[in-house]
Amino acid sequence: MPTDDPADRVRSFYDALDDHDYDRLTSLLAPDFVHDRPGLTLDGRDRFVQFMREERPNRETSHPIDAIYRDGDGELAVRGRLLDDDGEKMAAFVDVFGFGDDGIESVRTYTR
Repeated sequence: MPTDDPADRVRSFYDALDDHDYDRLTSLLAPDFVHDRPGLTLDGRDRFVQFMREERPNRETSHPIDAIYRDGDGELAVRGRLLDDDGEKMAAFVDVFGFGDDGIESVRTYTR
């Protein structure tokens, strides 16, 4: 269960994605959540959850976190890897999280 600590919230975010726990994912996100990733922007919590549940190209993935970085402005960056269901690396990523009173407000994803 996430606490008020942003690092705990982002760990819960990835756990919810990997566990296909879309109710928990929904509870972590602000209603006006925005996910900006290469080639795609998803506006709104419901749209993001729908995409993750029904439309993402590979649902059988995991997101091991390698490091979490905090800045003085309330953002948090996560460096990690996207692995397929065999544990093979699909991509490396950095996600930059923004937070508000209603939960996670935004994620900007950078991949290589």
